[in-house]
Amino acid sequence: MWRSKAVDRRDFVKAAGLGFLATLSPRGAAALQRSDAVFASGIKRANGSFAVATVGERGEIIDTIGLPARAHGMAHSLATGRTVAFARRPGTFAMIFDHQHRADPIVITSPSGRHFYGHGAFSPDGKLLYASENDFDGQRGVIGLYDGTNRFERIGEFETFGVGPHDMTVSDDGKMLIVANGGIETHPDFGRTKLNLNAMQPSLALIDAATGALIEKHVLPERWSQLSTRHVDIDASGRIWFACQYEGHRNDLPPLIGSFGKGEDLSFVALPAETTRRLANYVGAIAVNRHQGLVGVTSPKGGAFVMIDAASGHVIKEQAVAEAAGIAPARRDFAVSSYQGDFLSERSAVAWDQHIVRLASEQTG
Repeated sequence: MWRSKAVDRRDFVKAAGLGFLATLSPRGAAALQRSDAVFASGIKRANGSFAVATVGERGEIIDTIGLPARAHGMAHSLATGRTVAFARRPGTFAMIFDHQHRADPIVITSPSGRHFYGHGAFSPDGKLLYASENDFDGQRGVIGLYDGTNRFERIGEFETFGVGPHDMTVSDDGKMLIVANGGIETHPDFGRTKLNLNAMQPSLALIDAATGALIEKHVLPERWSQLSTRHVDIDASGRIWFACQYEGHRNDLPPLIGSFGKGEDLSFVALPAETTRRLANYVGAIAVNRHQGLVGVTSPKGGAFVMIDAASGHVIKEQAVAEAAGIAPARRDFAVSSYQGDFLSERSAVAWDQHIVRLASEQTG
């Protein structure tokens, strides 16, 4: 029988304790009781306020925690039970919290001259938080380093060796940072305007997590210089999967999904032309289901969810999901959300934001 090695419902309840359970509404408590897996995602409530929602595998909301503004990506530390929600670019806040309410939330802000890009990751032991950031006057990407043992004080930064770092993750052994440098220059004085679409240099960088030294960098081929590398995930073998958003002509059919291992060249998935069109040249999120050997992507622009076999690269499922947003591994393939309030088979009176995090780290059979 499939079981998450990390946080399933029983682990979640055990860790939470009676104090947390007492704070839940009857509906939230019932949703938790019916769930074998727990996820978290940013939401926009019907009244326009923002929050993070804990949600069960049926899509029923368990609990919410208010946010000062809209969040984008999220990360979870199995070691500490903490989760972080990062502000949407060019936001400057990140909120670190414990869904079991064992500690008060901590809000941090990026330093002067920096803003968050909406993504980050914890070290495996939870002692460090890494955040993708924009040094906007220096026109360079950086990874901010935050001390998880001291209220997430900022203790330094690493180069990303590129412009516009978006998503990032950490290798399972904690020794390597994987960064998707989207190649797009932005500046908060111009909001979310993309300033260099004719001179982009998207890349994927592997960085030593201890020293910040560049291990290797993969620049996309000149033909696809407008193919912004945006999101990454890692499969059970350590292979890195990446997803892209195309800034070129809408009638082009660029490769939107690829993978590589350390020391290897980039390898793109040969999606059928109709699948690429269905994704509207735009992948908003990617996730790997390690147990089942699957890779899933969503496209809010195309209104689609596509699932491929990681071993062969073959498309095995395509599904229309209007305004598809987040994706995360579930007991059976993937949990998918939408801006319209859909999460798996449930619809709530919220708009789910772009990303979902599963409150678990590894899947086993």
